[in-house]
Amino acid sequence: MHSLITHLECTACGLAVKSEKLNKLCTACGKVLFARYDLEKAKNIIDRDKVYGRRSSMWRFNELMPIKSPENIVSLDEGNTPLLRASRLESLLETSQIWIKDESANPTGSFKARGLSAAVSKAHELGIKKLTLPSAGNAAGALAAYCAKAGIEAHVFMPNDAPQANRFEAALAGAKVTLVDGLISDAGVLAQKMAKELELFDVSTLKEPYRVEGKKTMGYEIASSLGWRVPEVIIYPTGGGTGIVGMWKAFDEMQSLGWIGSDRPKMVVVQSEGCAPIVRAYEQGKKFAEPWENASTIAAGIRVPSAIGDYLILDSVRKSGGTAITVSDQEIVENMKIFASFEGLWVAPEGAATLAAYKKLLLSGFLTKDSEVVLMNTGAGSKYLDMVESFV
Repeated sequence: MHSLITHLECTACGLAVKSEKLNKLCTACGKVLFARYDLEKAKNIIDRDKVYGRRSSMWRFNELMPIKSPENIVSLDEGNTPLLRASRLESLLETSQIWIKDESANPTGSFKARGLSAAVSKAHELGIKKLTLPSAGNAAGALAAYCAKAGIEAHVFMPNDAPQANRFEAALAGAKVTLVDGLISDAGVLAQKMAKELELFDVSTLKEPYRVEGKKTMGYEIASSLGWRVPEVIIYPTGGGTGIVGMWKAFDEMQSLGWIGSDRPKMVVVQSEGCAPIVRAYEQGKKFAEPWENASTIAAGIRVPSAIGDYLILDSVRKSGGTAITVSDQEIVENMKIFASFEGLWVAPEGAATLAAYKKLLLSGFLTKDSEVVLMNTGAGSKYLDMVESFV
């Protein structure tokens, strides 16, 4: 079945935009655009209980994705990652309901595969030949892989201390890799400059409307894995925040489709003590987050000083009754070891941050021992060999 996309809509001012042309941010207010679908029609033609009889990737939800012609889909079978019961962690912590959404099972080893499959597919459909983005690590490898599959030129800009594996995988897939002295925000400045000079289309986090569409499928999969219901809490390691924003969008869509009810998970943001702009804004009651100065953490994926979708992240946390919390680098390392030794999972440091947050939230009383919680492991720990070497 073809996509049921109808238009794009600004998440701030509500401006409606045609989806048939190239779009970035809202031309009226500069905020994030979302794809909208004919959900009434979708309700009548999609049987949620038969969706999993389709292809084994996130593209089984094709009607609710933005690619109008299926032949334009650029896929490496991303998505369909496991939701694992963490029984030994439950025993260790004397709790009863911990799940791990393991995104390391994606083709490029992280959840970035979902977003870049969607963005590259739409670029392919619109005839775009050259793409770029700044990346702290995993997005670079994912963009390179999907561009290679599509025959599209890829240019990635990365901090010079980005994980070695990410730099190598992007280069191996044929991307033009430029290392930048600084953070992902500095890489973003150069990416924007070169995009203008070289006529590259920028697919930075939430600066175009389609990466979030790939990420939202995590929400669909979690609900499906739990028998078409949502967990009590989702703990999400937050940098640019496309995943948490995408899942929140997915829950709204599923309710409109009649696939789930009105219940929502409490959305919990976890960031590093060394880079916590969303946590600070949450604690201060602000709608937008001020950029974090001198950002520093071993978890490259959440070393994001400023997120363009900050207001969407904060909105999902507040509307859901969730919270925002920081963890230290030491806690991240400790919980990488615990994930591996108790569940056999070599998680990314960002994923380890969710377990550190879980423990703190238990102690604070935000969670009880019976709370059903999904920990989002966003990638494979094997991408961080240069970091792991220092503590193994």
